[in-house]
Amino acid sequence: MSMDAPDLRIGTSGWNYPTGRGTWNGVFYPPSRGRAKGFDELAFYADHFNTVEVNSTFYGQPRAEVTRGWAGRTPKNFEFSIKLYQKFTHPKMFKAAFTKGVTSPGPGGLEKAGGPVNKDALLEALARPNQPDLDEFRRGIDPLASVGKLGALLAQFPPSFKDSPASRDYLSWLLQAFADYRVAVELRHSSWSDAIGDTLSLLNPYGSAWVQIDEPKFRSSIRQNFLPNVQGIYYMRLHGRNAKEWWRHEKTEDRYNYLYTAPEISEFVETLDAARAIVGKAYLYTNNHFSAKSVANAAMIKKQLGEPVEGEYSAEFINRYPELAGVLKPVAKLV
Repeated sequence: MSMDAPDLRIGTSGWNYPTGRGTWNGVFYPPSRGRAKGFDELAFYADHFNTVEVNSTFYGQPRAEVTRGWAGRTPKNFEFSIKLYQKFTHPKMFKAAFTKGVTSPGPGGLEKAGGPVNKDALLEALARPNQPDLDEFRRGIDPLASVGKLGALLAQFPPSFKDSPASRDYLSWLLQAFADYRVAVELRHSSWSDAIGDTLSLLNPYGSAWVQIDEPKFRSSIRQNFLPNVQGIYYMRLHGRNAKEWWRHEKTEDRYNYLYTAPEISEFVETLDAARAIVGKAYLYTNNHFSAKSVANAAMIKKQLGEPVEGEYSAEFINRYPELAGVLKPVAKLV
């Protein structure tokens, strides 16, 4: 890559999907029982892509001993984009997770080790991010940042997060708190695009990317033109278009059971190709992870962009995704 060329990163959202009907084992990775001792999924993944988006940090604060291991198992040029802990973006989910298994002695109260306390006051206090939360997150990602392997921080907000003075104040606080990092903000409610000028005025001074998303639309879905809002960073996420199972599904993984076709992929390729001519760094992550369809689509995107499609793929993967026949390097057996 020349010094003037933009840094383009294409990968998937997550690399570890060991269970369920949509497992990656036996598709992208060898079957669990057929693996050689010490098989490393992350190292194998990093032979194929130069970045990955980490979702596990949404459910628990990142831990330095874990991220240090990630850094050590990946090539020098590899980057991890890290999703913010749910306390920073989903207070209702954080409250639900905290109260799971907690008994309530009566209206307005709950019982924990210290005895009955006021439920609402406790939950509000606990769900409000504070400096120790920020410090803990920073410590967790420092092993990646210190060796140049930290991509962007993803602040993914729920559809219920609407534009309001309180929301803008909070988002401004969050962007200021993480001003030392690249930050990408995923907003889903149309109120943010309805007030596009105000939204850009909030994000742009911090150099934060407005995440461009593709997913099944709902009545109040955000409207986006997929253009970069800042010159420093561009960030796109493809969740799939499985509208039938997006809101009603037997298993959560069913939402992501969707393979983009080559013509559908071309829409994003044209946009990404134009965006990377404007920005210094561009990230695209496929999140349609059912049966490694995200891997197939990420490879298809690289192919259409004229980027090298690296790594080796099993016969099972190539047979399952014939769109990539002749593009992927096959192996007789993955060990």
